Formats: sequence, structure tokens, C-alpha cells
Amino acid sequence: MTDDTNIGSDASSPGTKRAPLRISAAFATSLDTPDHIRIAEDLGYERAWLYDTPQQSPDVWMCLALAAQRTTTIGLGPGVLVPTLRHPMVNASAAAALEQLAPGRIAVAFGTGYTARRAMGQSKQIPWRHMTDYINTFRALLRGDTAEWDGARLRMLHQPGSLPSKFDEIPLYLSAIGPKGLKVAESLTENLMVVGGVPAGAENFSEVAVLIHGSVLRDWEPLDSKRLRITAGPALAQIFHVSYELGGPDAVRPLPGGPQWLAHIEEVPARERHLAIHAGHLVSMNVADTAAWDGGAHVLLEQVTTTGTADAVAQKVADLAAGGVTEILYQPIGDIRGELERFAAAVCRA
Repeated sequence: MTDDTNIGSDASSPGTKRAPLRISAAFATSLDTPDHIRIAEDLGYERAWLYDTPQQSPDVWMCLALAAQRTTTIGLGPGVLVPTLRHPMVNASAAAALEQLAPGRIAVAFGTGYTARRAMGQSKQIPWRHMTDYINTFRALLRGDTAEWDGARLRMLHQPGSLPSKFDEIPLYLSAIGPKGLKVAESLTENLMVVGGVPAGAENFSEVAVLIHGSVLRDWEPLDSKRLRITAGPALAQIFHVSYELGGPDAVRPLPGGPQWLAHIEEVPARERHLAIHAGHLVSMNVADTAAWDGGAHVLLEQVTTTGTADAVAQKVADLAAGGVTEILYQPIGDIRGELERFAAAVCRA
């Protein structure tokens, strides 16, 4: 959607140069994702961002490479890479290979990996100092420089022609929230990636990409419809996952469907509870999520996801653009083609 989706392109703070709004797609990576990206390209989506969630997905670089071979124009990138999952050399080598397969179409995003870490039992956040060192090493390697990691000197020893000639032109995004994270992000890149809304401080970035989830309602469709359970329910379930991980049972209990969700989760032994919480992450609802839905959680859909009528969805996107967002990352769930089509049509109404 490069020509007629410049919603809010004039909505910028004084002295801040903003790019026109781009509409991109995000995918919970699967072996079907390369074909889904081809659909997104046909529909005019600007980029396709793939989640790096190895606990439930095939390798993100593998699927990006397949997508590069099946498409010609759409941008491609991992969103987000989690430093603790791979040595920086592995990600640098993969990024170099993908740039060779799809020259000029690549972007790379890094983050602390909320789901990718917590779903594997790692509750502590990656220190921002580590993130800074990792990204600086990643960049140095792709430039062909000698870097230091884990006390050793290293350099990409690839054959000539296998490294990108213009790596500095590959956009690098950092996912961050909170004053400290935003300060680190600002020191490393001009491009920010966040989920759901725009944090204070985002005005200091040239590019602000926001990941959203939800579904465009059909005429007179109730919020507890079977279709929405599939297409928006997994996104809604994240309010329970995040609330429990950050605030414990007391943060979940007041939510509609919260007691039902807790009843299932607290039956699981504490040392394996993270496995039950994150099962089906942004793909399907697990047993606890389904219990919450049946207990009334669906009433939160329009509040915690970008679910609504076509006009309402268009207005939400326009509001994000007015707040300084330059790229919308929309993740479809369930009927991928249908959800991408409906979202594209709704946005164009603006």
C-alpha cells in the first residue's frame, strides 16, 4: 500500500521529519508464511515482518529466505531478533545471505524477546548493555570489520560477494518501551518498533513501527462470534499472558474471564506453567485462553486489540498516524488472505 495509504503523513511534531504511513504485515512464522507473504505482496503491503519464536515456529531466517525466492517487491525482515537466541555471527551471516537473495528489500529488528524468552522459562529481561554490545557487534560484522565477542576477536570470513555492499542502507529497528529502553534505542538507531500504541519519546525517532492485532467486523457481527474467536481471540489472550507474567494472579483476576483463565493455569505445576501460558502464542487459543473467552473475555476485544467495524479500524490507524506512527504492522490470524484483504480495505477507507 504505497500509493493510497499515506494516512497521517502530515502529522508530525515540529522539527521532526516523518515518512508517509506504510502498511505492512506481520506473521507468526510457519512453513506456510512464504506463501502468505506472496499474498501480502499482491495486496500491496509494504513489508512482511516474521516473528522469531523458535519454541513454536520454524527458523525465521529459513522462512524469510523462502519468501525472498517467491516474491519480488515486498520488504522482508525478522521482527524481532532476540540476542540470547543466537551468536551475533549467526544473525549477521543470515542477514547477509538474505540481502543477497532480496537486495534492497531487507530490514532487521531486535528486541528483548518477551515471548521467545518467557515461553522457555527465562523471566529476566536482557540487560540493555548486552543489547547495545550485541547490535554494535552485529553491525561491525556486516561491515566486514573485526569485532570482539565473548573475549575473542572475530570477523566474517565469507568469500567475496557474499556480504552486502551497502549494509548501512538496511534499516535496523529496535523494540523498546520505558525511558531506559527508549534512550538506548535512540543511541543505536533512528527506527523504533513497539506493540499496540505510541510511547512517550517516540517523537525522537524518524521511523516508528507499531504492531497491531485484531479483525475487521462483518456487518452486525457479535464480539463472541466463532470467527472472532479464531481471528482475534489469540491476540486478546495476550492480555492474560502479559498480566500474569508481570503482575501475577491479582492482575488477572479482575479481568472478564480472568478467574476461569486462572483456574486452568494454576492447575499446572509452577515450574512448567510458562509452557501452558504461552502455548498457541498469537496463533490459537490454548485451554486457559478458551476458558477466559467463554467466561466473557470477548467483551475486551475492541479495547485491547484493533478489532472493530471497518470505519473504526480505519480511525484507529489514522489516530496512530496522527500520533507519529510511520508504519503499521498488522498480523492476520486464521483466514490469512481474508484478514489481510479486509484490513487493507478498511485502511483505504480513511
